[in-house]
Amino acid sequence: MHFRPKTKLAEILFSDSKRRRWHVDEPSPLPGIVHCRSMKMLGVIIGDDFSVAQHVQRLVASSAQTHYALRVLRCHGLNTAALQHIYRATVVARITYAASAWHGFTKASQRQRIDKVMDRVRRLGYYLPDAPTFGDLCDTTDDELFSKARLWSNHVLHALLLPLSAASQRYNFRQRPHSLQLPEHKTQLSNSNFLICLQYKNTY
Repeated sequence: MHFRPKTKLAEILFSDSKRRRWHVDEPSPLPGIVHCRSMKMLGVIIGDDFSVAQHVQRLVASSAQTHYALRVLRCHGLNTAALQHIYRATVVARITYAASAWHGFTKASQRQRIDKVMDRVRRLGYYLPDAPTFGDLCDTTDDELFSKARLWSNHVLHALLLPLSAASQRYNFRQRPHSLQLPEHKTQLSNSNFLICLQYKNTY
């Protein structure tokens, strides 16, 4: 049997930042296993307090590098339409990658950083003036993913949704985006969850 070398392993202990006000002794680290405060999982950097600050920082830095590459391509004669296509295929795709999983944990200041990056590119002509903002892109992606999860019984997220609301079957309420039961509002952390956000979206 093949075992993964310990140098490839790491552990991270997640906890709500608000709960850190109460001191709780952390368990002893596992022998030979590195303890880390953040971890990159499937391309997304998550902190042990569910912060995505490092992920946003990486996106902003990599976008700046791409902007330089686009300037070089423009100097070599590449037309504006081609530059806009490259920007959408690289920067926009990178920013929106797995956004449904992490953008709910962003702070307003972090979303503003991403918007400033995209606004700067608009002024340079690499992004259409009427192209969607970061928030609009996330909303569209969230709606499409939630619709698939709700309608497709074989979708990996379908089993995580609550069943149909009994009240919605008996009463003629005003039209809602869905007839599922609404999950309880427990903590700010849980309310940042993609599925909980989308189940409450446009329901009131």
